[in-house]
Amino acid sequence: MKSNRVPFVLALFVVISIASAYGANKDLVELQTQVAQVQQQITQMKQSFDERMGVMKNLLEQNTDAANKVTAAINDLQTSINKQQQDRSAQVDQISGQIQALNDTMDELKVRLAKLSKQFEDMQSAQQSLAAQQAQAQQQAQAMAQAPPPDVLYNNALRDYNGAKNDLATQEFSDYIKFYPNTDLAGNAYFYLAEIEFKAADYPKAVANYDLVLQNFPSGNKAAAAQLKKGFALLELGKEDEGTQELKHVIQRYPRTNEATQARERLRKAGAAPKKN
Repeated sequence: MKSNRVPFVLALFVVISIASAYGANKDLVELQTQVAQVQQQITQMKQSFDERMGVMKNLLEQNTDAANKVTAAINDLQTSINKQQQDRSAQVDQISGQIQALNDTMDELKVRLAKLSKQFEDMQSAQQSLAAQQAQAQQQAQAMAQAPPPDVLYNNALRDYNGAKNDLATQEFSDYIKFYPNTDLAGNAYFYLAEIEFKAADYPKAVANYDLVLQNFPSGNKAAAAQLKKGFALLELGKEDEGTQELKHVIQRYPRTNEATQARERLRKAGAAPKKN
């Protein structure tokens, strides 16, 4: 409204100024005509100004609406972009989780496969061992089927031993131990093998077989003789302390036997005879 009043005041001021300049002798009608023209011009100017202001207001409103729409579109686009990024991030996290789960499953499968491979190898080893045992048992069974009866084989070996057929006797005593290792006469077979080795001056092997008699058949009828002859063999090997100790054990364990008498005699000759009780 202030903008509309400014042209009007200016026009009025102009009219008054003209009236003053030209004097009061000017025709009043002419002045009124001029005033009317000025008012008409002011009205036209006001109308033009209002029209322009309306157009500008309309344009401003259109621009404001367009700007608001653009802003809304930008906001929607930004929201969509953010949502897509969030969705992609979630998808990436999900895929990463799935990959990790697959890796864990693969590691577990590798461990299970290694265990299964170990079990398979153990089963193969057990099967091979069982097959070997079965083959050995079959061989022993076949050998047993072909072997002479135990009493016949032992008597033949003893006969050849007494006949000084040491090679044949060694084979026969060895066969007896092979075919009948758990019989009482197996201890005698070990003893006679040791005797053959003792006579051949093979004292280490003799000691080993005497030990087998003492370890596996401690209550057999050759135990005292085996310990006595073991002592003699150790003395022959120069192991005086060990040999003397074995002879003393004979006297302590079998004090009233012929083996104890022989042990005392050998110790007396060696100067280590124990005192009689």
